[in-house]
Amino acid sequence: MVLATRSGSRQKSGQECMRVLVISDIHSNWAALSAIQEEFDYCLCIGDLVDYGTNPLPCIEWVKQNAKACVRGNHDHAVAQRVEAKGTTGFRRLACVTRPLHWKLLDRVRMKYLARLPISQQITIEGTTFYLVHGTPRDPLDEYLTDNEAAWKIRLQGINADFICVGHTHVPFHLDLGEKHVVNPGSVGQPRDGDPRCSYAIIEDGKVTLKRKEYDIQAAIRQMEEAGLTGESLEMASSVLLNGRMS
Repeated sequence: MVLATRSGSRQKSGQECMRVLVISDIHSNWAALSAIQEEFDYCLCIGDLVDYGTNPLPCIEWVKQNAKACVRGNHDHAVAQRVEAKGTTGFRRLACVTRPLHWKLLDRVRMKYLARLPISQQITIEGTTFYLVHGTPRDPLDEYLTDNEAAWKIRLQGINADFICVGHTHVPFHLDLGEKHVVNPGSVGQPRDGDPRCSYAIIEDGKVTLKRKEYDIQAAIRQMEEAGLTGESLEMASSVLLNGRMS
């Protein structure tokens, strides 16, 4: 019998297959992350816990308590290293507002946690090897690469793993390359594929399932208002959450 615990992890019998929850790009959206009520044996986090949203504390704590492994995303790096956001349009403009807010909210311990996340990690769990990187092995933090099979085959030369788990694009996909699978679970907290539901992946018995879950988007917007977002910044952030893309 499978028993779910408070964290979402489970106890499994010897006959049951390993169940792995893969998440990425939470972006300080606790309303979205807390809506994922999957049972899992292990959780892998592919980075960008923070920025863009305004509720980083419970997101960081959840990952610290539940993730078997977590790598650093470009926004985790920028927040931890106090890199000032620059730009007057699009997501850069939003980061100009949310990043200073993170510096006020996060204490030294959480900032150090983000700074110490590895930029890539290979881990073997119950005989299955996972390679985790936010972008690509060529550019772990910043390269955007979607479901281009030929490009991934080049990027993965020298990588020996069963599953390569990536993020960064906010668009979910799964590529079966034969001996290797590339899995992008999409974004928990800020999807950009036109579907506003939070996105994640389950890997079980060698099979990849991309999943979506509705969550209380209005609660996320209210939290941003309470955190101090106003005007065009609030309008932009709300629009992305409601529409699943930058309008």
